[in-house]
Amino acid sequence: MGKRHDLVVLFEHPEWQKPLFAALERRGLAYGQFDLKRGAFDPDRVPEARLYFNQASPSAYVRGNTRAVPLALSLMRSLELGGARVLNGSRAFALELSKSAQAALMRRLDIPHPRTVAFNDVDAALSQWGDRWPALLKPEQGGSGARMYLLHSGAELVRLLEERPELWLPDHLLMLQEHFEVDAAQGIVRMEFLGGELLYAMRVVSHGAFNLCPSETCNPESGASECHVPEIKPAKPVEFHPYRNVPAAAVEAGKKLMTAGGLDVGGIEYLEARDGRLIFYDINANSNLRAPIGQAFGFDPFERVVDFLLSQLRGLPETQSATAP
Repeated sequence: MGKRHDLVVLFEHPEWQKPLFAALERRGLAYGQFDLKRGAFDPDRVPEARLYFNQASPSAYVRGNTRAVPLALSLMRSLELGGARVLNGSRAFALELSKSAQAALMRRLDIPHPRTVAFNDVDAALSQWGDRWPALLKPEQGGSGARMYLLHSGAELVRLLEERPELWLPDHLLMLQEHFEVDAAQGIVRMEFLGGELLYAMRVVSHGAFNLCPSETCNPESGASECHVPEIKPAKPVEFHPYRNVPAAAVEAGKKLMTAGGLDVGGIEYLEARDGRLIFYDINANSNLRAPIGQAFGFDPFERVVDFLLSQLRGLPETQSATAP
């Protein structure tokens, strides 16, 4: 990529990026695309672009793109060491890739969250976990609800991993997480943040699904999903509803997580436990915005992202000294 650009978008899922690319083109912003599925870079070369925007996803492995995540981390670290401004850079992406690190950050910030045990050995996990069932089994890396199971005993965990050893992939780290009952009709809440401020919030009603990705490609209103995440399909499509009265305490907790995690753009998810507590459980650095939700609030969310990108560019030097990877 020798051509000079104001902005380079790092991405792996082409469908997710189409609304952003369309908004960039409408605004006439010179931008480049770095496809993380098939890429190479020279760390000795100083970054050419004035700004980089990371849109990599932990779920790349479910689409057969396992190599995209390590390339994204390596590239971003090299860009940052070369002096580049990378939005949702290596620090934010590393946090998104580790559910246990997210839990540790929430503990540091005194934000309620599920009990979590990360493990690479079943016996060690059961020794740590004790007899607190049911529990959710998740990949430590996460990824759009992929490979999640609600388990009711240690024996069920042992049997599942004996029968499905591929569940250890991609990084051979799994986690058990405390399960909370919620009002199924209310679902969970996802807040989207942009530049440190709440963009919008929505209630997400799962109908039993684990894949709650807000992208219209993954969870269209019709239910005819093109998502690659394998799971038992729920009886009804996942529902996304604008949530205008999100509690101020939830917004404040979300802001703290965004700032402490180094996220420029992102989604924070929480549930409302039966006892009334707000339990935060997921930090998403790659925020798939949902246009109909933004429109319900009176704006195009992708245009807001472009506004943010332009504001970031205005604070950067006009030129760089060499070509980009």
